[in-house]
This record gives sequence, C-alpha cells and structure tokens, in this order.
Amino acid sequence: MTTVRRVGFFGPFGTFTEQALLTQRDLASTDLVPYRTVPDVLDAIAAGDIDAGFVPIENSIEGTVNFTQDALIFDYDLLIQREVVLDIEHCLLVARGTPLADITTVLSIPVATAQCAAWLRTSLPDADVQAANSTADAARLAGEKSAAGERGIAALAPANAAALYGLEVVARDIADHAGNQTRFVLIAREGIPAPTGHDKTGLVVFQRADEPGSLISILQEFAARRINLSLLSSRPTKAGGLGDYCFIMYADGHIADELMADVLRDLHAKQGGVKFLGSYPAAGGAAHTAREHADERWRQADDWVEDLRRQIPR
Repeated sequence: MTTVRRVGFFGPFGTFTEQALLTQRDLASTDLVPYRTVPDVLDAIAAGDIDAGFVPIENSIEGTVNFTQDALIFDYDLLIQREVVLDIEHCLLVARGTPLADITTVLSIPVATAQCAAWLRTSLPDADVQAANSTADAARLAGEKSAAGERGIAALAPANAAALYGLEVVARDIADHAGNQTRFVLIAREGIPAPTGHDKTGLVVFQRADEPGSLISILQEFAARRINLSLLSSRPTKAGGLGDYCFIMYADGHIADELMADVLRDLHAKQGGVKFLGSYPAAGGAAHTAREHADERWRQADDWVEDLRRQIPR
C-alpha cells in the first residue's frame, strides 16, 4: 500500500466506524472522508479518490456484515491491510428532555437494531423501528426531525453522536448480549503488509462442484498443516442456483509463511477458484503457537525431502 493521506470511512462523522478509525494513530492524522454507504467507500478506493477505506466486516452478535463481505468477494479486487476490533456500546439518543415513554420511532442501521432487538421489544414495544444508512446518520436524522418539531424520535447510535447532532442519551449499553464487538478492516487497492508473527489471511474458495466431501476436502488442507481457521462461512455465489455456494475463510497466518502458501497452492490447484482477500496484522492478543510449531516441522520436512532429491542424478 502506498503512503496513506486520505482515508474514507463508513460515515457520517459519529459512527462506530469513525470511533474505531480514530484508535489508529497513523490513520487519525490523515484526511478523513466520510461516505454514505460501504459500497461508496469501496468505489472511492477502486477509483483512486482515496488511498484506503475503513469499513465494518464482522460483529460478535450478528456475525459477518454481509454487505461488506459480499462486495469484497464479488464486486471489487481490493486487499485488506489490517483489522481493528472495537467494543460497541449502543445507546438510545433523543431530543433533550424526551422521556423513554414518549418515544414512538427508533432510527438506526438494521445491523444495530438487530443487536438490540430484545431490548427494543421489551422497552419500546410499540415504537416503529425504521432503517437508516448508519448509526450516525440515524442520529443526524433524529436531530433534524426533532429540531423541525417532530416528537418521539430516537436514534440507536454511539453516545458520541449525541453532541454532534443536538441530542442526549436516554439509555446506555442496550445491546442484548454482553461483550458486543465489531471488527473493522482497512482496505486498499494493492499491497500486502509484511508479516508480523500475528497475522491473518482471508480467502474465498469456489468449489468445482457441489458434491459429497467437498467442504471437508477444503478444510483438510488447513487441518493437515495445523492452521487455525478463525472464521468460516458460506455465501451464495450469485451466479448459480440454490446450493451454489462459496466458502469464506479467515485463517491464522500470513501468505509469507510456507505452510499458508502451501495451502493456497493446493486450493488453487484443486478447487474451482480461490480469491485472495489479503494477509495482514491481526487484532487481539498473542498468536496461537501451534501454527508456528507446524511451520518449523514443515521446514524440517522440506529440508529432508530436498536432501533426498539431491541424490537423484542430474
């Protein structure tokens, strides 16, 4: 990836995406450009309008953010550069002085309302839940509607969006499950970051045919090399009928690792197609050591085979 001067993100200002982006010191000092939707961010990267983009890709409650994942699989040839995990605190924002009992409409992105579905059913059973482009856009709309005289409008959004859009927090931390986290990724047109020893590789595998044992044959490539898969999911290929799926995988390790490179070679040779999404620094604690030990064993085995092959007459 070239020097980053302009970073686009899923906006507007006040989203969880911006909050996660600002935790990255090298990115926070760049020119930050908000975009209305995730595809808008990815379009800007592909067009060269920005150097990199920052978008959500997975949530600990709702799982994969499919509109991001599908875009990376089917619509763009871009590479993930890093990941950032943010603890999420959903709050309900209202015009100042509005009690919970007076709320008739809740605005937010569907991913957020799904994460708070039980709380909304219990606390606001009669409220009309309406979709917005993002959590911060919901706060912006709630602020504008309230300023125009509409009553009972609330937004499900980050607490820091309240001050931006003239609202206040009426309820905090209302997600249905504790430990709510979202994974965000930095994406660029090209470039693979150097290995750090704590990395992740994303790839998509398209099967040659839907037949018994096809998934296990893919998984065995990782299991045989002691490579851990941190995420495995399937998505319709959008090119065939029912049952035509591809598999999205995020594995511990970097393409610079011999074992990971070996997996990619075998999958590329045996399967219908493999799309590389990137090798990049992983968020969180220390890497699992099983792969490191397996990597060393692989190198020893490779040296052994090479010693044998040197005995063959040339």
